[in-house]
Amino acid sequence: MSRALFVRTLLRNTRATAVRITPSSTFALHIRSRTYQQSSVNMSAHKLCMIPGPVEFDQAVLDAMSTPATSHVSPNFIEKFGSALELLRSVFLAPTGQPIVVAGSGTLCWDMVAANLLEPGEDVLVVNTGVFGDWFGECLQVYGAKVHHVRAAFGDRPTLEQIGNALAERKYKMITITHVDTSTGVLTDIKAIAALVKEKSPDTLIVVDGVCSVGAEELRQEEWGIDVALTASQKAIGVPPGLAIMVASQRALQVADQRKAEPRTYFGSFKKWLPIMRNYEARKPSYFATPAVQLILALEQSLRQLVDQGMDARFAKHREASKIVKDHLETKGLKLVPVNREVAANTLTAVYYPTNVPGPELLQKIGAGGVVVAGGLHPQHAAKYFRIGHMNVSAVNPNNNHIKQTLQAVDGALKGNIPVLSARL
Repeated sequence: MSRALFVRTLLRNTRATAVRITPSSTFALHIRSRTYQQSSVNMSAHKLCMIPGPVEFDQAVLDAMSTPATSHVSPNFIEKFGSALELLRSVFLAPTGQPIVVAGSGTLCWDMVAANLLEPGEDVLVVNTGVFGDWFGECLQVYGAKVHHVRAAFGDRPTLEQIGNALAERKYKMITITHVDTSTGVLTDIKAIAALVKEKSPDTLIVVDGVCSVGAEELRQEEWGIDVALTASQKAIGVPPGLAIMVASQRALQVADQRKAEPRTYFGSFKKWLPIMRNYEARKPSYFATPAVQLILALEQSLRQLVDQGMDARFAKHREASKIVKDHLETKGLKLVPVNREVAANTLTAVYYPTNVPGPELLQKIGAGGVVVAGGLHPQHAAKYFRIGHMNVSAVNPNNNHIKQTLQAVDGALKGNIPVLSARL
């Protein structure tokens, strides 16, 4: 097919904003489409992304961010940002919480928590289930906190008894809990830990790192008494990377407001961002630092989908997808990293490599089958295991066959035969 004929055929099915054909053998098309139209080259180049984030995205979410340059104080953007903030309360199940959305990685939320809620010398208890507990602790120390960890063996989580004993040792300003640690695939029991803290140390702020859980694992922020739940856009929230997202309780906001020392941050200061969030929600233009306009447009679209699906239904679908993956891998003789299913996350599966296939070779063969999965992350065990993410559309939309294709690719890699996968449309 000639380039000109290809262009005419494509434009009949798309809304094109600009077309540029160069004298060279390649050409560029700049298109906006309500239907997902790509060149066959791009389609074949994309491998199914089944890592623990970024995840695969819904096409409507990608379409929402495919806009021309848009002012952050334009009426249409103000409406979308305000709507996104309101929808976050429904996703976090925190009807009186204060949503905050800032351009940055989810890790930025750690800094904001530490800088706004802690003062130098205050004690923090970290419920540690992997690398992200280690790193959150490092971040807290940067801001002067005295950090104490309660740990478990690789693939396990601290018991309630361990946490209770730690709470009895001293008065903690804060406890941090990683809901799902993506380095181990371990899930913590947030509801039970929060209840324990309320009983043993009611003044202690409860902070949940939900980067790999919010929007997929059951989390009822207000009902369970969680003061801050934080996440990032690129996992179960279902938006490309670039947004740090949190919801703070009224108690947390009061603590931040009554602190003695000024926050040890400028960009991450609640004093700077709270008026901005409140103004956008009131549908008023506001400015401190330029928000990630297109990402927030995508966020509003994705959050609307999550709320329309219903959070309970979404939690259930992620549990179902997780069971399918874990059951299948265990039937192939593979061993999960979490010590049992009770402590295993529903948003990803961490699994040991088979003894007869080198890890890098297995990952390469899975990739040759059209699927990208992740290697290990824990520095002491990284060479022993790999990780499969199953979040967002890959978990809640079974008709897209993401789970099926992933397991086919794993099976083929284990056999040494790469399955031929059908085209992904």
